[in-house]
Amino acid sequence: MDRTEKRAFVASMASVFANTSMLVVTRNKGLDVAAVTDLRRRMRAAGATYKVGKNRLVTLAAKGTPFEGITPLLTGPTALAWAQDPVSVAKVAVEFAKTNDKLEILGGNLDGQMLDLNQVKALAELPSLDVLRAQLVGLISTPATRIAGVVQAPAGQLARVFGAYADKGEAA
Repeated sequence: MDRTEKRAFVASMASVFANTSMLVVTRNKGLDVAAVTDLRRRMRAAGATYKVGKNRLVTLAAKGTPFEGITPLLTGPTALAWAQDPVSVAKVAVEFAKTNDKLEILGGNLDGQMLDLNQVKALAELPSLDVLRAQLVGLISTPATRIAGVVQAPAGQLARVFGAYADKGEAA
């Protein structure tokens, strides 16, 4: 990697640090190409990105950002995963680490707050942002559905009473 490539990498990572809310730091303990490709595919499907970078360059890019706290984790063969949805990136990383012991989660950073392994795992157990939105919409729409049912119930009861009188009048 020459100097221009290094500058471009630092600039791209600085842009990532400026535009993301969640970052997970992982250590590669011998993942093969197929496993890394599978991990990247899963990350992409969840709206996240997984990238291996030089620790020194990532440290330079993190300087002066809320993610500066990750620098002690950047030793050995590390990689970063990030996304706007904090739960999705943590969920994919934790699920992949469960099935593949060659990926170790070192920690993370959520909007400047450092997270250890257990906190990343706890974050992964939360429902995703889309699921939370769906639950919120469900909570909001349920009372409206019930109100509509209550308002329609008297009309339905009146119709059944009139129908019963009509049947009674025809029988007589």
